[in-house]
Amino acid sequence: MLRLLSLLAAALTFAPALQAQVRPYPASFQVRELAVNGVTIHTRIGGRGPAIILLHGYGETGDMWAPMAADLMRDHMVIVPDLRGLGRSSKPKTGFDKKTQAQDVAGVLDKLGVTQADLVTHDIGNMVGFAFAMQHPERVHRFVLIDAPVPGLGPWEEILKNPLLWHFRFGGPDMERLVAGRERIYLDRFWNEFSADPKKFTELSRQHYAKLYALPGAMHSGFEQFHAFDQDAIDNRAMLAAKGKLKMPVLALGGEKSFGLQMAEVMRGGAENVTAGVVPGSGHWIMEENPQATIKLTRAFLATMQ
Repeated sequence: MLRLLSLLAAALTFAPALQAQVRPYPASFQVRELAVNGVTIHTRIGGRGPAIILLHGYGETGDMWAPMAADLMRDHMVIVPDLRGLGRSSKPKTGFDKKTQAQDVAGVLDKLGVTQADLVTHDIGNMVGFAFAMQHPERVHRFVLIDAPVPGLGPWEEILKNPLLWHFRFGGPDMERLVAGRERIYLDRFWNEFSADPKKFTELSRQHYAKLYALPGAMHSGFEQFHAFDQDAIDNRAMLAAKGKLKMPVLALGGEKSFGLQMAEVMRGGAENVTAGVVPGSGHWIMEENPQATIKLTRAFLATMQ
């Protein structure tokens, strides 16, 4: 009986850990559910000073940014939403083109009374951030994009030929049925193949994100993020033709074992003032694999481009 009670107590102690953030945000951060653009965006807010917004990518949520948010809050108001359909944000059936999601970002900033912010983005966040910067250039002071292409920019068509990116075309109702209840199997493929060292994407992180992606509607939303890429490419090329390239300072960071300096090549297709950088010893999952270097490189850019 004592052994049974001990095991039960251990299970009860462990269960909340899987529900909590992998790397908790500082206790001073607030969480708000912001109704914007027809969706509810789960948003973390902390710190004081000039605003900075952090946008996550696929396979993670805004939880990924906790170490950077804890650093930046020392002298910034840090805003970290979950993208529509992902994490703890609401999960609509539509609206996953990046121009629409850029309006989600604008709505979040409006709700918080923020007129201008720096942008730090990763993966799908790059694409949403680029659409936001193109639509609202006056609202973006500086822009850091990390390790993912942007539809329609630079060598986009060549990037699409990479067999590792088969998931860009994977989806639909049959695919949703295939991964239902097997979200972890599907996501492990991303975490393993796109890491310099898969062990750095920890088991706790894998359990945490797999649980969030198993929420009703989350995998559908993820597939729709990818399905929108063709429209995103059309939209981005049209905006570039109409408005020209971004003028604000841009830092294009690639993981050493992932996009590397190709990130700068991508962004020179959409921005005039691009600085190149590489996160050493990292694949795609920069905040899991080398958060310290990612924070340092971001900090240095923000300090230099005052």
